[in-house]
Amino acid sequence: MADQEEAQDQQDQLASNIGWFVVGTVVGMAAALLLAPQSGKKTREFLAEKTQQSAGAVADTGKDIYDRSKDMIDQGRQLVEDAAGLIERGRKLVRGV
Repeated sequence: MADQEEAQDQQDQLASNIGWFVVGTVVGMAAALLLAPQSGKKTREFLAEKTQQSAGAVADTGKDIYDRSKDMIDQGRQLVEDAAGLIERGRKLVRGV
């Protein structure tokens, strides 16, 4: 049970980190627009590049979330199988088999 709570805490922390990353990206882009000493074309190119980088980072993070979730599901299945085995052994002990 503690492992599940820890896994949920890790998922919550990861989701929070992603949220803050997105907020930071938006704030950084807004600051770049307001403070840009470059021409409009160069600023647009810069923003397009940063947007692509951010999209790549979000995609990578999404893949990490997927991989971690898959691992947690596998761990959960293993816990259920282990618990079922323990219950079956307990039944056999009670029956005297």
